[in-house]
Amino acid sequence: MFKILTLNNIAVEGLRRLPRERYEVASEITHPDAILLRSQNMHDMDIPSTVAAIGRAGAGTNNIPIDAMSARGVPVFNAPGANANAVKELAIAGMLIGARNLCRASEYVAALDETGDALNKAVEAGKKQFVGFELPGKTLGVIGLGAIGVEVANAALALGMKVVGFDPAITVRNAWQLSSGVNHAETLDQLFQNADFVSIHVPLMDATRNMVTADRIALMKDSGVLVNFARGGIVDDAAAIAALDSGQLHSYVSDFPTPELIAHPKAVALPHLGASTAEAEENCAIMVAENVKDYLENGNIRFSVNFPEARLPRLNAFRITLANANVPNMVGQVSTCIANAGLNIEDLLNKSVGEFAYSIVDVNGEPSKELLDQIGSIEGVLTLRNLGKPV
Repeated sequence: MFKILTLNNIAVEGLRRLPRERYEVASEITHPDAILLRSQNMHDMDIPSTVAAIGRAGAGTNNIPIDAMSARGVPVFNAPGANANAVKELAIAGMLIGARNLCRASEYVAALDETGDALNKAVEAGKKQFVGFELPGKTLGVIGLGAIGVEVANAALALGMKVVGFDPAITVRNAWQLSSGVNHAETLDQLFQNADFVSIHVPLMDATRNMVTADRIALMKDSGVLVNFARGGIVDDAAAIAALDSGQLHSYVSDFPTPELIAHPKAVALPHLGASTAEAEENCAIMVAENVKDYLENGNIRFSVNFPEARLPRLNAFRITLANANVPNMVGQVSTCIANAGLNIEDLLNKSVGEFAYSIVDVNGEPSKELLDQIGSIEGVLTLRNLGKPV
């Protein structure tokens, strides 16, 4: 029986992937094997030593202490792409809101107290101040071509826009999904120089913090629209506000409110609505629950932010998995221990990424406690799991 601690409300369709006969799932549980969450901040949390996996029902993982979990050999799973359509739709909506001054126009109408002909006259007189512009023929710069950025780029093309994208780390999978009509920017500065609109779709990390600076905003075409549904901190909000004041930016739509943005008449601040659809929450919960389940039961890793993807079909064999520091001769030492115990390796997979590596080893006999202790004592082994035979 696996114990799963939930720190937020997880969509029921996701929890249904964890059958009751094998999983105990609760918001209060001792010695959990895994934790499922959405936005709960775990950085100050005392994470039990029993935790073997953490699953974030969403894309961003900045609310999870990744480095500390990596050092413990605990994979952190997320759900990239599960909320892509929801964020794509909101990014397109943000572009339309910014170009057509929709929120300011709505506020104007909401403040009217006339009725009848007087109301009609006030509406007609007031609409002149909210004249906007259309999307076709304008150029959108998309920063980050992951699952969401690709969908935004493709949707903008379908609306008749020109699109230029920047992502030096684009995956082969996402490159195949990206329309051939999307042009490639060699640098961020090149993207900004060509853009009427800029939409941001990268995670917040040291390399992306304040990525959108005053100098880069100044490169945009006059009266540009900046849209941020990625993370707060990626845009230098003070620089964006200054650009709104100068007219360099026509509007700035952000999903990450600050008092300054809320107070500015040309800024639209939304309450972090990016993935706030029933469909997205359900898709994220299903995806992360299935991947955590596959890891707990089979040791397979898919969509982890800190350990490599590693999937090996189950044989009628005993399975050992280990996470370790990415150092030489780790597989050799493990193989030697297994051979000395009189067991044969029936299948083996070893993957690494950066400082960490992960191995799945199937053997023809049940590993003894002595063998597991020997493998666990190898310098660099972070965590060792004995999964037995498939159920």
